[in-house]
Amino acid sequence: MNYEAVLHIPLSNYAHGIDEENVVFRIRTARDDIKSCILHYGDRACRVNPVIFNSEPMKIVAQDELYDYYEVVLHSPYTRICYYFELSDGVESKYYYYDMFMNTLPIERSEFYQLPFNRREDIATIPSWVQDAVVYNIFPDSFATAKGYISNKKGEAKFSHHTTYSMRGGTLKGIKENIPYFLDLGVNCIYMNPIFVAGEWHKYDLIGYYNIDPCFGTNEDFKELVDACHDNDIRVIIDGVFNHCGWHFFAFEDVLEKGEASKYKDWFYGLKYPVEYPDNQEDIPTYDCFAYERKMPKMNTSNKEVIEYFLDVCKYWTESYGIDGWRLDVASEVDDTFWREFRKTAKSINPDCFIIGEVWESAQHWLLGDQFDSSMNYDMRKNCRDFFAVDTLDSYGFDSRVTAMLMRYNKNIVHGQLNLLDSHDVPRFLSICQEDMKRFKLSVIFQMTFLGVPMVFYGDEKGLVGIKEHEYRRPMSWDKEEGAEIYSFYQDIIKLRRNKDTLKYGDYKTIMAERNSGVYAFKRCHDDEETYVILNRSEESIAIDNVIGDTNYNIDLSSNEDCKMVEPWGFVIVSKSC
Repeated sequence: MNYEAVLHIPLSNYAHGIDEENVVFRIRTARDDIKSCILHYGDRACRVNPVIFNSEPMKIVAQDELYDYYEVVLHSPYTRICYYFELSDGVESKYYYYDMFMNTLPIERSEFYQLPFNRREDIATIPSWVQDAVVYNIFPDSFATAKGYISNKKGEAKFSHHTTYSMRGGTLKGIKENIPYFLDLGVNCIYMNPIFVAGEWHKYDLIGYYNIDPCFGTNEDFKELVDACHDNDIRVIIDGVFNHCGWHFFAFEDVLEKGEASKYKDWFYGLKYPVEYPDNQEDIPTYDCFAYERKMPKMNTSNKEVIEYFLDVCKYWTESYGIDGWRLDVASEVDDTFWREFRKTAKSINPDCFIIGEVWESAQHWLLGDQFDSSMNYDMRKNCRDFFAVDTLDSYGFDSRVTAMLMRYNKNIVHGQLNLLDSHDVPRFLSICQEDMKRFKLSVIFQMTFLGVPMVFYGDEKGLVGIKEHEYRRPMSWDKEEGAEIYSFYQDIIKLRRNKDTLKYGDYKTIMAERNSGVYAFKRCHDDEETYVILNRSEESIAIDNVIGDTNYNIDLSSNEDCKMVEPWGFVIVSKSC
């Protein structure tokens, strides 16, 4: 038995409640090492001693290159659980508890693993509407000036004594007038990059948090947009930039003017006096800022006054305008206490408010139920890039990456991950695919059928490309003829995603992922239906029956008309009864 590979972490993604009656237990072992794994569990408040234990066999639910992951969803009558594992490799058997491998069991119940209390307050959940969502990400300045139109003209507007700028001419009225476009495409949630008053066209250098940038419109325009979206069953998520502000935010201007005498000096990180604007981009600012951006001073979100200010901002937009969620910029650099208070504030107004953190790496730390509901899943983009776009992974390696995404978070939380192929911060995925539409479609199919919430960056559905910033933030294409074929494809896969409960709510299981192969297949299971997805990133056709067996099935979507084969660089999605 490979002892070194065995891992279990109490009160984590390896042991957590998914509701008040069901608890997930997982244990990791070396791949193909363990023949059987049994969970033994009992009431840690049992009135007799020793504790009376029950047992449940565990099953392998996922594998990567090194490990097997055993899991059981325990329907438990106990709210307080002590437990241990019984492992066998066919030669020897061991009890595993308290991170030790033993031949005997202890007398003291405290020596077993513990789930002290399955409290409803500690169960990580996501809003009920989220699993039905397909999100459309809009970069406001680049999307629309009016219905089916973007001016692509620079502009400027006045706010107080400041000038704000736009590059492409997009407005909130333009977004509102294109609601029919969202309905035609099939998306039912929009997420807009920042819309509050800011200097540059990207609007991440905030000047004011209570007003819409005048280049985009007015607060009333935003209210009308939200109301119109809600009238059409479209949710609205906005961008919250609280890690930093802009040069011309009132508190930073006061610090620039008064220096150490400013009452706002503790609102910012790392001030060194005198605080000055660095004229040269290469100069190092005398204050901490976002990354290397000297125009974006870093806020001190542990300061009580800063906390109160931003919580009021949260209340203002969540309550007065009825938004459905926040995407939180540079979330991993803001302190946890602030995010916990932010969550409480947003959820107290709207319990279904969807809170998404911008975390590019593993977001385990923030997804335990006390901070965010979701994070931006850049790992999915990376994995699709390496498998579908640039061929640096075979299907075996790709599946190992998929397993990491599935096992990283609590079972509920996986369904809320915001799955993206591109965004305003990275090159267009079609460009990464070297504009090979077959590679791009395979990636989109995976995105739309994987666990989590798919997010379409505006214009992907029209085949927009771009490697550099000004290219991938290019104006939206409103020419109906341009990208008509890929648009129709997006319509079909979004419709299937939203109509199939298996794809929205189902469990996930890999069916085929072999070394040196480009064929990847998995199934999603929910109630009495199974949906199989076969993605063929290879030069040879593959028989559907070779993947799912000789069985009766219905074809939901396919890249070719052959009902028995998947063509090279093609796909098929089929469903059948369990």
